[in-house]
Formats: sequence, C-alpha cells, structure tokens
Amino acid sequence: MNRLKLYLDNCCFNRPYDEPVNQFMSFEIESKLLIQEQIKKGYFNLVWSFILDFENEENPYEDIKESVKNWKKISKEFVQPEDVIRIKANELRKKYGFGAKDSLHISCALYSQCDYLLTTDKKMIKKGLSLNHIKILNPIQFVAQMEEENDQ
Repeated sequence: MNRLKLYLDNCCFNRPYDEPVNQFMSFEIESKLLIQEQIKKGYFNLVWSFILDFENEENPYEDIKESVKNWKKISKEFVQPEDVIRIKANELRKKYGFGAKDSLHISCALYSQCDYLLTTDKKMIKKGLSLNHIKILNPIQFVAQMEEENDQ
C-alpha cells in the first residue's frame, strides 16, 4: 500500500502545547492530535528534516522539546542538508516571498516528495496556494480532505 507522505513544520508539531485562545485553535489542536495518532498507526509516513531539528533545539521548554524530538524516531525518512535544498529554498523565498525557515521546510518536503506539508501558519498556507508540487494545509483542512476522500 502506498501511504501518503506528510511533512509537519515546527509550528504544527508545537500546536498541541499551545493554550487555545479560540475555537479554531482548539480544532487545530484536535486535528493535529488525530493526525499524530494516524501517523503512529501507520496510515501516513512522516518525514523529518534538519530544519526541524534546528528549530526544535531553539525551544526554551525542555519537556516540549523532548516530546517533539520523539517524532524524529517515528519518522520514516530524514532529510539531510543538501545544496539542492538550499538552492530551492532561496528560489522559494525570491519567487513567492516565503521566510527563510518556511522556505527550508517547503524545500525539504519537496525534496522528499511529500504529498502534504501541514502547518498552522496562515501566511504560509496562503502563499503555498501558488505551489504545484505540494499541498500546504492546516491540520483541520487536511483532516477534512482525508474524510472527504474516504467518503467517496
């Protein structure tokens, strides 16, 4: 069976640890937790990268840092820093206006041929609509899309 490959950026991994300030954020947390369970059950293949390591190491909360780091062990693939990733990231920054870290996340996801990049960053999702080779979605959008596909 060919499983979908998912790449989650750092803000997506950290969303369950945020204090929900509104209903939308609560839905994001619940959706992210559902996706985590589906990854653990083997429904999706998780991809991890060097930029996730870098950003996670910057987390000042040791318990959250360790919890997120555990997802590296669950991932099926690890993206190492490569020149081709850096070049693509620079292209994404110039052409679409993504930030440095966001462009590295997207470049890693493209490099590993992920089907989806999941994020809670609204600007990244909006700019990502211009990309052809990967879908950048919020966890809520992803869960809704998977449920819609299963209903067909």
